[in-house]
Amino acid sequence: MRSFSFVTVDVFTDTRFGGNPLAVFPDARGLSDGEMQSLAAEFNLSETTFVLPPTDPANTARVRIFNRRQEMPFAGHPNVGTGWVLAGMGRALDGVLRFEEIAGLVEVQATSGVVTIAAPQPLSLGPEMPVDLLTSCVGLAAGDIVVDSHHPVVASVGNSFCIVEVAPAALSRAVPDLGRFRQAAASFTALGPNRLPLYLYARDGADRLRARMFSPLSGTVEDPATGSAATPLAALLLSLTKDAERRYQLTQGVEMGRPSLLLCTARRGADGVRASVGGGCVPVLKGEVSL
Repeated sequence: MRSFSFVTVDVFTDTRFGGNPLAVFPDARGLSDGEMQSLAAEFNLSETTFVLPPTDPANTARVRIFNRRQEMPFAGHPNVGTGWVLAGMGRALDGVLRFEEIAGLVEVQATSGVVTIAAPQPLSLGPEMPVDLLTSCVGLAAGDIVVDSHHPVVASVGNSFCIVEVAPAALSRAVPDLGRFRQAAASFTALGPNRLPLYLYARDGADRLRARMFSPLSGTVEDPATGSAATPLAALLLSLTKDAERRYQLTQGVEMGRPSLLLCTARRGADGVRASVGGGCVPVLKGEVSL
């Protein structure tokens, strides 16, 4: 029988049982693709990560990220949490780690208890999602959707989401309807087959945001903290201005009882708008899995 060690951490929080929980396998050598997917389903968290030797020895590791149903090209809290775990194991070089992932190279900064990741791609935008289709998925009305600056739009910096601004009072009223999500995904296929992650946000001041993320078709009815959605949101908001850089404090998970704080930065670069996100982590569990 083979044994594999794991740890879990709560990400984007400084309080145990807050933030977004993550399972990390620091040495996943010997696990098959099917075993990784089965373990992710067994842990039943938004994501589980598996750390493997890098293809390029100049990098720290190859990191594979699985949600309950499939492998992901990039995700935010899995990188922050994995960076925190590996830095604690002495794997960071001058506070820096580099992870090879499907979406590209992810650079991680681990300093002073805060882990910050740079999204692997510049902002890219896809099609707009019809408002009536969107509102049917989350039980809101057309008047709850704010379109002053942008319509509901697919955006990505390594992982795609439909980003939607809603009125502040509407954010807490949103309730996902699985049947409506399935119907909407059949007609709005820009995010991939049977995939429709909706990221709703509301403004809470000049540089403060509140957000919720629903992705029931991937097994995550609601996510406590979504770094791979916060980063394209920050990049999108910067792209609507003439500023060179903007910083945002984003709160998520409040309605779930798992408050999370994501520190986002967006900057203009030579290849477009780039974004990063950071936060704290708290260790929770450690153990072994036998297969």
